[in-house]
Amino acid sequence: MMSDDKKKDIDELSGVETTGHEWDGLKELNNPLPRWWVWVWVATIIWSLWYFVVYPAWPVPGGATEGSSGYTQFKELEESQAEIHARQAEYLGRFEQASFDEIMQDPALYEFAMAGGKAMFKDNCATCHGTGAEGGEGYPNLNDDDWLWGGTINDIYTTLEHGIRVAGNYDTRVSQMPAFGKEGTLSREQINEVVHYVMSLSEGHADTAGKGYQIFQDNCATCHGPDGKGDRDVGAPNLTDAIWLYGGEHEDIYYTVYNSRAGMMPAWKGRLDENTIRQLAVYVHELGGGEEMQAEEAPAEAEPDVVIEDISYETEVPADSEGEPAEDVKEQEDEH
Repeated sequence: MMSDDKKKDIDELSGVETTGHEWDGLKELNNPLPRWWVWVWVATIIWSLWYFVVYPAWPVPGGATEGSSGYTQFKELEESQAEIHARQAEYLGRFEQASFDEIMQDPALYEFAMAGGKAMFKDNCATCHGTGAEGGEGYPNLNDDDWLWGGTINDIYTTLEHGIRVAGNYDTRVSQMPAFGKEGTLSREQINEVVHYVMSLSEGHADTAGKGYQIFQDNCATCHGPDGKGDRDVGAPNLTDAIWLYGGEHEDIYYTVYNSRAGMMPAWKGRLDENTIRQLAVYVHELGGGEEMQAEEAPAEAEPDVVIEDISYETEVPADSEGEPAEDVKEQEDEH
């Protein structure tokens, strides 16, 4: 019977026992594991057993074991939200009682409204208006301070609350432009003429001598005004500022006149709470610089009565084939 010493294979160079494995003259030494590594390994085993007892870990029907600590991610979320709500409560009471004017004058309430509005905008409005509120075709740019229904905080709040063209909401914003081509009100030639005139308005040189001018006065001025500057009371856009919701090229405007447009926006009342809508109103108002609250109460005389004077009947007017002013224009002169 061979002794244990004879059974061991000792490496001559290192004096360490080998495992008996050899590859191309290279022997595998049977060195023991480092003592520190062994203790770390044992500690991780003990820690894992402790974790299995204290925290939910073992899968069971309907979920996992609760663990002795009772911890769940839902509880952690509730605790973190409770902290947020507690911090909000410091301002929420004051915010609920404050008017928009008071909010704008109070730095703390203003920051509170802007922070909440920014977060809610990304969650609810950025899908259509973009994360930077730059808008897109059919979706208004909220940074340019050009407002279809008014740009004071109260105007914006009303738009947010009731939306635009929301079925069943009697307080929603509604404007209706006729489909002049589809309904046969105007011919294609007439539409081309009025589009030419509308484009001249936004280019800063109204072509009152062309046929489109009179077509505009007869069909469009009721809503957009004789000067084309629009009417916020009926949601008629300003056609002189070169800001276009659906594009400002000839074919874009032609399509609008021929077929009409009817964009929509949700009514956020009932979807978002009152405080959130008010925060959004402040945030959106500030994106484009907004309009002052006093703009709603400005006296009528602030807008000089020069509309008729802008449309000169003494210089360039549509004329008939004999060089005389057209009958409909002479009638307007008589009325004026």
